[in-house]
Amino acid sequence: MKNLIKLTVILTFTVFIQQSAICADSDLETLRKKVKEIVLQPAVNESRVKDLMASIKEDGSWPDINYIDVSITGFQNSEHLRNLTELGRAYKKSGSGLKDNRKLKAVIYSALDFWLKNDFICDNWWYNQMGVPGTLTTLLFIMDEDLTKEQIAKTLAITGRANLQASGARVSGDRIRIAEILAQNALFKRDGILFNDVNKVIEGEIKFTTGRGMQYDYSFHHRDDRVTSTLSYGLQYADVFAEWAALVAGTKYSFSAPSINQLIDYYLDGICQTMVFGKYPDPGAKNRAITGSGALRPSGPATPERLLTVSSYRKNELENIIKIRKGEKKPDMTGERFYWDSEYFSHQRPGWFASVRMYSSRNHSMEVPYDGEGLMNHHFADGSNFISRTGRDYTGIFPVFDWQKIPGTTVVQKPALPSENEIQKKGLTDFVGAVTDGKYGAAVFDFKSPLDPLSARKAWFFFDDEYVCLGTGINSGANLPVATTLNQCLLKGAVTVMSENEKAVLQPGERELKNVKWIWHDSIAYLFPEPATVNLSNQPATGSWYRINRQSRSSKKEISLNVFKLWIDHGRRPARAAYRYIIVPAVALTDMDDLKNDRNIEVLSNTTEIQAVKHSRLNIYQVVFYKAGKIQITPDIQIGMDSPGLLMVKTDGGKITSLSVSDPSRNLARIHFTISSRLEKREDNFRSVWDESRKASDISVDLPLAEYAGKSVIIKLN
Repeated sequence: MKNLIKLTVILTFTVFIQQSAICADSDLETLRKKVKEIVLQPAVNESRVKDLMASIKEDGSWPDINYIDVSITGFQNSEHLRNLTELGRAYKKSGSGLKDNRKLKAVIYSALDFWLKNDFICDNWWYNQMGVPGTLTTLLFIMDEDLTKEQIAKTLAITGRANLQASGARVSGDRIRIAEILAQNALFKRDGILFNDVNKVIEGEIKFTTGRGMQYDYSFHHRDDRVTSTLSYGLQYADVFAEWAALVAGTKYSFSAPSINQLIDYYLDGICQTMVFGKYPDPGAKNRAITGSGALRPSGPATPERLLTVSSYRKNELENIIKIRKGEKKPDMTGERFYWDSEYFSHQRPGWFASVRMYSSRNHSMEVPYDGEGLMNHHFADGSNFISRTGRDYTGIFPVFDWQKIPGTTVVQKPALPSENEIQKKGLTDFVGAVTDGKYGAAVFDFKSPLDPLSARKAWFFFDDEYVCLGTGINSGANLPVATTLNQCLLKGAVTVMSENEKAVLQPGERELKNVKWIWHDSIAYLFPEPATVNLSNQPATGSWYRINRQSRSSKKEISLNVFKLWIDHGRRPARAAYRYIIVPAVALTDMDDLKNDRNIEVLSNTTEIQAVKHSRLNIYQVVFYKAGKIQITPDIQIGMDSPGLLMVKTDGGKITSLSVSDPSRNLARIHFTISSRLEKREDNFRSVWDESRKASDISVDLPLAEYAGKSVIIKLN
C-alpha cells in the first residue's frame, strides 16, 4: 500500500512538472510567435526588392555601399543589413508577390553569407553591441527555419554581442535596449531560463535614480553629465519598455502594476510635457541629434496605445495623447513643469508651447558631439527659449541656422565658434531654477558664460496668452557685439512692424529698426513696452547638413531656406545692459491694432537685485530675488525676502490666495520672507506669524531636500 501511494505521488509530481514545462513552453511559443508577427508587419516594397536582387554582386555585396569605411562617422555597412531584412520580409510575408521565391532566397543567402564571412566591426561600439545584433535578430525571426543551421549558429554568435556584460549595457536607455535584444535572442533559441532573467532586468530598469536613468522630476539622464536626454535615450527607454510590456502581457512574464504605472507617469509627465502638444519634439530639449534631418519628426500613437493595452492607469490622458497624435482632435494640453534635475522648463497651452533650457554648477550645458554630430551646439543651452505654434516651426532649419543667435540666448557674436571640443561645459553659477504651481510660473538663469567673458541675469515669466522676457546686468569684456535673440525660425509669410505710429510690411533683407512698438510674424507678436531698437532679418540663409553633422549619411549639398531672425544688439563691451519684451504666441495680425502693448502686464523691477512682473488681469505676481530685499507689489502689499529665492503670489480681491516658492540655488532647507498682509496658517511645511508692530506676516516654508531640491512648494490660502 505504501509503495502504491509513493508511486502515485511520484506520478502526480511528474505530471505536474510536465504540465508546468508545457505551460512554460506555451508562453515562450506564444511570445516567439508575437515577435515574429511584429517583425513581419512593415510593408514590402517589391520594386525596391527587385532592384536589390538585380544589383547584388556575385560575392553578396551591393555596389552602392562603402564597406571599407567602418569609422564612427561612416559604417554604411548597416545598410546591407537593412537590405537583408527587406528581402526577408518579401520572401516570408503573406501577400508578398515574392513569397517563397527561390531566386530571392538565393539572394538572401548570398547577402547573409557575405556578412557572416566578413563580420564587419565598427569603430562605434553602438553598431557592434546594438545596431548589428538588433537587425540580425530581426532577420532571424523573419527567416527562422528557412536559414541553415550553420547560418543560424554564426548569426547567433554575432547577436550575442548584445549582452548584459557588454560595455554599452550601462544603466540607462542603452541597457534596456540591449536587454531587449538579448531577450529576443532567448526567445528565438527557446531558452526559458535566460528569457526569464532578462525579462526581470527590463522591468527592473523602471526606477528612479540620481545617476543614469529616470530622474525624480521625470526627466532622463543618459550620462553622469546630468544633461537632459528625455527626448533621445529617454524616449527609447520608454518605447522599449512599453513594447515589451505589451508583448509579455497575459503571460507569466507580465510586468507588475507599479512598474507600468511609474512608466506611464514618466511618459505623460516627462516625455509628453517636453513635446509640443505632446506630439512634436521641443528643439530646446534635444542635444546632438538636433543636427539630424529627422530630429523633429512627430511621435506616433504606438507607445501610448501599447501602454493602454496593459493598464487603465491615467487612461483618459493616454487616450488624449493618442487622439492628438492621430490628428483626431486639436491640441488641448495646459500645464507647466520645471525639471529641476535637468534645468529645463516647459509651458504648454492649447495653441502654443514654449521652453527654457539652462544649466548650472550642478550640470553640464550640452551633450558632447559624439560621432561627429551636433558640431555647433556651443550656446544651445544658454537660456534657449524656443516658441512653437505648430510643432513644425523649426523643422529642417538647422543646416542654415545662425548658431550664435539661438532663440532666448544672450551671446557674444564671435567671428567663429570655438572648437567642437569646447561644446560641453559645466555651469558656473548655482542660482538657476524656476517656480511653478503647475499652470503659471517663472524661470531664472543667473548666467555666466563658460566660453566668453559674459554675464547676465535672465528671467522668463509665463501666463496664459503671453510671457515676459527680462534681462539685466549684461556685461561683457570682449570687444565684440553681444546679442539677445528673440527668435530664429522658418520664415512664413509677411513680417509687419509698428514703429511709433507707422505700420509697415517689410521687404526681404536685414536691417536695424528704431522705436519699435511691436513686430508680428506667423501669428507671433513681439511687444516692446518701451519703444526699442532691434535688428531683423527675413531673407534666405544657406548651409548644409554636413556642416553641422559629419556622419557619412549627412548631405553635403548646399540648401537655402527663408529664415526669420530677430535680435537686440547690445553693442561691444556692454556694461549693465538690459532688455524687456513680451511674446504673444497666438494672435492674428488683424487683432494687433487693438492689442495693448503692455498686455495688462507691468514690469515691477528689472535690476540685478530683483526682477519682478505683475499680471493685473490674472492677479499674479512673480518675483526673482537674487539677494535679500524688498518690493512693493501692490499699494497694500510689500514682500521682503531675507535670502535669494523665487516667489509667486496670487491674489483675489486684494487678498492673497496662494503662494509658490522655490530655492534655485538648492542651498536652503527653509526659506523666510515677510508679507504686509495677515496670513495666519500653520501646516507641516508652512508657518505664518502676524507681527502687529510691523503690520506684516513672518513666513517660513520648509523646502524640498535631496533629490527634490529645487522643486516648488505651493501653499493654498483661504
